[in-house]
Amino acid sequence: MTLLAKILAAPLAWIYGGIIDIRHRLFDWGVLKSREFDIPIICVGNITVGGTGKTPHTERLIELLDGEFKVAVLSRGYKRKTKGFVLATVGSSFKKIGDEPKQIKLKYPHIPVAVCEKRVEGIEKLRAAHPEVNLIILDDAFQHRYVEPWVNIVLMDYGCPVYEDHLLPMGRLRDRRAQLVRAQIVIVTKCPEELKPLDYRIVSKNLDLYPYQSLYFTHFVSQAPVPLYPGYGQEATLKAGTPVAAMAGIANPTRFIEDLRKDYDVVKTFIFGDHYTFKMKDIHAVESALAALPADTVVVVTEKDAVRLMNSRKISDDIKRRLYYVSIRVEFLENKECDFRRQLDQYVRENQKYNMLHPE
Repeated sequence: MTLLAKILAAPLAWIYGGIIDIRHRLFDWGVLKSREFDIPIICVGNITVGGTGKTPHTERLIELLDGEFKVAVLSRGYKRKTKGFVLATVGSSFKKIGDEPKQIKLKYPHIPVAVCEKRVEGIEKLRAAHPEVNLIILDDAFQHRYVEPWVNIVLMDYGCPVYEDHLLPMGRLRDRRAQLVRAQIVIVTKCPEELKPLDYRIVSKNLDLYPYQSLYFTHFVSQAPVPLYPGYGQEATLKAGTPVAAMAGIANPTRFIEDLRKDYDVVKTFIFGDHYTFKMKDIHAVESALAALPADTVVVVTEKDAVRLMNSRKISDDIKRRLYYVSIRVEFLENKECDFRRQLDQYVRENQKYNMLHPE
């Protein structure tokens, strides 16, 4: 951001900060009410605008908790075309429930997934529809505050630390850094696979968390690209060095493209805004670009983009034959996943927080 832009944005950031401060105080004073529930509620959120990896971490939570608990996921359903409570099915359109809830539902079809902008209403209706559920993961609800979770997990992108950022519109913070005090767990995401001990100490020192807060570090492991439309005669796996056109409509596509470059020849990139709905003109632009690229060039997209491209009648058979997508998996650094899982048990199995709030 240029100096002039910062000067113009500073008053707006000050006004925005004042508004969110008033809202938080109304919750702190009890003027606005937070609702507690008698089953574990885990909130996965952040204090920045997108790009921290909430969906992959939600998926990892499902994998860690499913089996021991009857897990469900509740999301706002960002950029969906519907309103109110919607219970997802495998066949639900991303326009109806949002691309991230659809991705979760496709990956874990046995898990109840619902969307509702009013989370209290969403929890009540989700439990009514699935009374067997005994643990709910709230996706992106740290700022909501009408629900009091049993545990708040806040994510921070290693490459965009909150302690070097500013409130909107000067920076990417949508909440005060001071609100981190409400988190029981902070996870630094998108870390390089090899972090030096000094790097851990620098982040820990700058975050300056309280003793009751735990800090973890994770990184993303990209899986091998797989066909989005299998059955068109394409290779099930791509050979190293294959020419690739990378296409992404996510908050921060840099890491996605860098990972592709490790194994493939990225000859073209198509970058769109986060949660972008692909149009016919976009598909035609891709087709035109491919005509000038090597004949064996394939198009690789992220898993979230794949959700918005699947079952599309706009896509020709030639493009379907070339379309692959990459999924990512969260891994904890320093072999701390067992510690993380153990701490979750303190909150969701031993009811640690609920018992502290409601002593006998």
